[in-house]
Amino acid sequence: MIPVAEFKQFTEQQPAFKVLKPWWDVLAEYLTVAMLMIGVFGCTLQVTQDKIICLPSHELRENLSEAPCQQLRPRGVSEQMGGLREVSGLKNNLDLQQYSFINQLCYETALHWYAKYFPYLVVIHTLIFMVCTSFWFKFPGTSSKIEHFISILGKCFDSPWTTRALSEVSGENQKGPTAGRVTATVEASAGPRKADEGEKEKVLVEPEKVVTEPPAVTLLDKKEGEQAKALFEKVKKFRVHVEEGDILYTMYIRQTVLKVCKFFAILVYNLVYVEKISFLVPCRVETSEVTGYASFCCNHTKAHLFSKLAFCYISFVCVYGITCLYTLYWLFHRPLKEYSFRSVREETGMGDIPDVKNDFAFMLHLIDQYDSLYSKRFAVFLSEVSESRLKQLNLNHEWTPEKLRQKLQRNARGRLELALCMLPGLPDTVFELSEVEALRLEAICDITFPPGLSQLVHLQELSLLHSPARLPFSLQVFLRDRLKVIRVKCEELREVPLWVFGLRGLEELHLEGLFAPELARAATLESLRELKQLKVLSLRSNASKVPASVTDVAGHLQRLSLHNDGARLLALNSLKKLAALRELELVACGLERIPHAVFSLGALQELDLKDNHLRSIEEILSFQHCRKLVTLKLWHNQITYVPEHVRKLRGLEQLHLSHNKLETLPTQLGLCSGLRLLDVSHNGLRSLPPELGLLQSLQHLALSFNALETLPEEVFFCRKLRTLLLGYNHLSQLSPQVGVLRALSRLELKGNRLEALPEELGNCVGLKRAGLLVEDTLYEGLPAEVREKMEEE
Repeated sequence: MIPVAEFKQFTEQQPAFKVLKPWWDVLAEYLTVAMLMIGVFGCTLQVTQDKIICLPSHELRENLSEAPCQQLRPRGVSEQMGGLREVSGLKNNLDLQQYSFINQLCYETALHWYAKYFPYLVVIHTLIFMVCTSFWFKFPGTSSKIEHFISILGKCFDSPWTTRALSEVSGENQKGPTAGRVTATVEASAGPRKADEGEKEKVLVEPEKVVTEPPAVTLLDKKEGEQAKALFEKVKKFRVHVEEGDILYTMYIRQTVLKVCKFFAILVYNLVYVEKISFLVPCRVETSEVTGYASFCCNHTKAHLFSKLAFCYISFVCVYGITCLYTLYWLFHRPLKEYSFRSVREETGMGDIPDVKNDFAFMLHLIDQYDSLYSKRFAVFLSEVSESRLKQLNLNHEWTPEKLRQKLQRNARGRLELALCMLPGLPDTVFELSEVEALRLEAICDITFPPGLSQLVHLQELSLLHSPARLPFSLQVFLRDRLKVIRVKCEELREVPLWVFGLRGLEELHLEGLFAPELARAATLESLRELKQLKVLSLRSNASKVPASVTDVAGHLQRLSLHNDGARLLALNSLKKLAALRELELVACGLERIPHAVFSLGALQELDLKDNHLRSIEEILSFQHCRKLVTLKLWHNQITYVPEHVRKLRGLEQLHLSHNKLETLPTQLGLCSGLRLLDVSHNGLRSLPPELGLLQSLQHLALSFNALETLPEEVFFCRKLRTLLLGYNHLSQLSPQVGVLRALSRLELKGNRLEALPEELGNCVGLKRAGLLVEDTLYEGLPAEVREKMEEE
């Protein structure tokens, strides 16, 4: 006997695969089991019992032309026919071996093939049906996707984050729900549902009662948060992989079409040949020489049972075929390669859940046939809103208020600043630090300030460095008069949030980013009219001209900084309108000459032309019109000489000429009597004019990194000098006159050719060891009393 367990391998699938088996596949599976039982039962009878029993036919010679058994019927089956010969009790003179021989010979030659192989055909056809039903679960190209999908689906269904996300949605309109009201909330938000779906929803919500009651219980632990985060990444990658093709959809259609074709073929030939299963089988074989008879009447012992099994089998095949036809209808009556989460979006409020396509959509359609609850819980991990909520939750766990307070420190302006860099989001716990005065956010993507921002009542400074931020209107009103300084750095200036230009209380605006190539020449910037109190504007970009909107704040702008990163600034006429401007920086703007528009700025006090291409500064004479100019920075250029007109700048207090190509200084420089700082370091100076001694107000003199071999004695006439930088020159000695500089507090002598230091350094009462930058060997050569005096606090 053949045990049914032997056929288990043909239908065996992983238990989790049942979620991809709709009701018609489940019904078809049971039908195939029933058909397999019919085939196995028939095969068992075929093997264990006699197949056919034959007897010689004692017919009259004149009737030999008729087939044996033609007029015979078993008694009791029907009424006896007229002319029936009584053959019972006749002696055939055949032994057992002859009967066995005749039975086998007639079974092979006289019995119709359908009646002979019926049970085997049933088994074979049923196995084919089983293979067609489960082939896509076994085929390598589809099974891997199915296994991956089922694995992710199960994890998404069981994830605590799914329960948390759905419970938050159910409780959005009802704060502080009790455990007994949670189910009612979900059912009310879902609207009218079917009875069975309502029961499933209740099953889902039961475990959420614990999650939604007290706030402390709703928190996920760190491990659960990391697992949910990993699930989001898996779902993203899986979606990209599966949506590329439709092999699952195609394979399912092909196996369904094959089953339909198989159904029609089986139905047709079974209906045609089922009547061939006959109880009496005539057999005529030429065995006269062996048995003495050529005609036999045979009894097919299984015919009655096989005919009943055949009709049963045909009935099951018909039902199976109907399920296959319904499957084809389901496959083609609507597009299954598209799946919309519209109902889930309406129910959960997660409006960003995307629709899916191809194999991903097809599997979700199959899941809905099993239980639509799976799709709802799976959709949570397709929502970017849900993912951002999870990230926010993990951030809040990681960045507690205590940890954030440890990062607080005073910035350059003396404000209490919190700096956060390269975080996946902005922790809500930030807004619990009400003492924060400056907030610096760097490389934090997609910031949306929550209402909690209004708790930062002392916030005055905000920096957004590669951190795009959205600000609700209510918070714009909160920051409009409160925020004083804002810094925004982005790839392109058009990414600067528009709400920045509506902060009417803003005093400093620092923007860094590039204009798009097609906009660089126009250099269009948003209107600054609302910035009524703006005093400082800093723009680092690639503009070809000064943005026209700068004139919107011409009446109160005091400091303007344009950093062009080497891009040439061509049009500067707009600067003439900045009548109140006190400080102007034109850094790396590709300037070859000092712009004439600068000379119209009567209130200008400081000008910085760093890192340009200035070679000649003959226009320096025109600075006499800028009567308030006190600081001139011409450093990091290619200036080869300073014109004599510099003497006209008598009000100048600071002159920066470092990192140029100067080889000499004009004697007229000594006439700038108000000069307090002179920086000519990093040049090629070989000597200094004695007239420098006329600068009686000079306090800072930087001469390092030149080629000076000696210093004129007149330099030491500048008795107010506090800083004297002579490092990295060719000095072989330092004049004892240095001792007259009693205010000197910093002296740099490193990198020279000095053999000894004058002991008169001891007379520089303000000079201490920390302010004397010199080689240790030279310092050790000073008298002990001088060293002791310098080391005194």
